[in-house]
This record gives sequence, structure tokens and C-alpha cells, in this order.
Amino acid sequence: MGSLQLQDFAAGWVGGAASVVVGHPLDTVKTRLQAGQGYGNTLNCILTVYRNESVAGFFKGMSFPLASIAVYSSVVFGVFSNTQRLLGQLRHGDASHAPALVDVALASTVAGFISVGIGTPVDLVKIRLQMQTQTYSTANVKLKPTVPGFPVYQGPIHCFRTVLQKEGIAGIYRGMGAMLLRDVPGYCLYFIPYTFFCGWITPDGSISPNPASIWLAGGVAGAISWGTATPMDVVKSRLQADGVYLNKYKGILDCILQSYQNEGLKVFFRGITINAVRGFPTSSAMFLGYELSLKAMKRDQTETNP
Repeated sequence: MGSLQLQDFAAGWVGGAASVVVGHPLDTVKTRLQAGQGYGNTLNCILTVYRNESVAGFFKGMSFPLASIAVYSSVVFGVFSNTQRLLGQLRHGDASHAPALVDVALASTVAGFISVGIGTPVDLVKIRLQMQTQTYSTANVKLKPTVPGFPVYQGPIHCFRTVLQKEGIAGIYRGMGAMLLRDVPGYCLYFIPYTFFCGWITPDGSISPNPASIWLAGGVAGAISWGTATPMDVVKSRLQADGVYLNKYKGILDCILQSYQNEGLKVFFRGITINAVRGFPTSSAMFLGYELSLKAMKRDQTETNP
């Protein structure tokens, strides 16, 4: 693999780290709203978390995503960019050929499929850590072996090891089907709008988009992608949070049916506001980190090898 291909993976790592730092507090609120009970609305959820757990509650479970989502984003952006180059070579005989809409869609689909293999365990650990201190209350349910409101897991490594020991590989990949249904169309609605808006905003004659264009296009793409992905994101969050205190769901369909029967259609749009709002700054940070670090690496390479 050449240096150009490796640069995409490295730039994706930078973008992923930036997005975690910016977006994790809102991600915690989103997860609590979707998988938890008794919060009511976004503002009430924020106030409840702050009142019960202070500012630190919004950053619960952040260390693991910071280390792992950087790797996850590295794979997503690396696979996406290299798939685009491969399609350009196969379809146009030039790897650097400007990608057509179908090329972006195919590359997004490939990135979505491959990302799930890494992303499912990462999301599961993150959600378990975010959910483990919330009070769980359901009538006529005997909870064992843990007590709600007290930490079940001592940290990300302990969480991963505990889930693996108690639930096996299937437990680590709980929610994988829902994540596939979320991420494959989700990445299409992530990279396609970004490519379109970036090209539309960038002034004619510019070789590459400026930071303001990247920020705006990335933010719009993130809001669109996360907003439309909310229904399946709710299902994924519930499946992955399931098991902290008890197991309620047998699979995707059972989760959908139980959620609908108990809370109605509106449950699948729970957290859509926080998803869309969170999607803007996290995706802006993601694409800015990616594009600017990629530009810096290419500039350094040009200076080193004139």
C-alpha cells in the first residue's frame, strides 16, 4: 500500500479523535434518551445527568471511544477513499478521476459494511458504560445479579471482558444487524451530501475546499445522516444497552415490536433532535480533522520530495 493510501487512514484517525472530543457529551445524552427511561425530553435529560452525576457524567465512557473510534474512523475514511480510487481506476482508467455519484455511493456502502465489524464492539462498550449508573425500574422484574444505580463495569476493558465471559462473541456483537441497517444507508447519506455541498460551496478555481467550506459541508452532512439514522439508532442502542441489568429483547424485530407496543411510534424518533444537533459539530470536527491533516501530510511529502 502506497503512502497516499496510508495517509487517508492516518487522516481518518485524526478526524475520529476530534469528533469524539467534540461530540461525546451530546452522545451520552442521546444514548440515555434512547435506551433509558424517565428522562422525558432532551433538556430534562441534560439537567438530570448534571444533577445526579455532575459534568463528569457527560464524559462517562469517553476514554474507550477516544482510543477506538479514532481507529474506527481511520478504517472508514481509509476504506472510503481507497475504494473511490479503485473505482476511478476501474471505471475511468484514472485513480484520481473526480468520483461520480455512483462511485461515492458504492464507496460509502463498502465503508459502512466494513466499519460495522469494528464499530459494534466499540459502541456496545460505550453504551454499557454510559447506561450502567442510570436507575432502571420495571414492574414485576427481578433484577440480578447487579443493583441499578451502581456501576456494573469498572472500565472499558473490564466491560469488554465481562461481556465476553458472560455473553460470548455474540454478546460483543449484540446489535450488529441493527448497526448494519443504520450505517450502510447512513454513510451514503454522510459522504454524498458532504461531497455535494463541499463542491457547491467551494469557489470556482479552488484546488481544494477551504476550512469554512469543510466545516459547513461536514456539519450539514452529519445532521442529515444522523437525523435519518435515528429510528435504527434507537433499536441499536436498546439492543446494546440490554444486558446491563436484564435481557429484554430477543433480536431486532422483537426490539422493534416491544418498543412500539410499549411506547408507540414516537419512540423511534426519540433523540432525533440531539442526533441532528450533535451530528453537526461532530461531523464538522471529523471532516476538518481529516481534510486538514491530509492536506498537511501531502504538503510535507511535497516538501520532502520536491
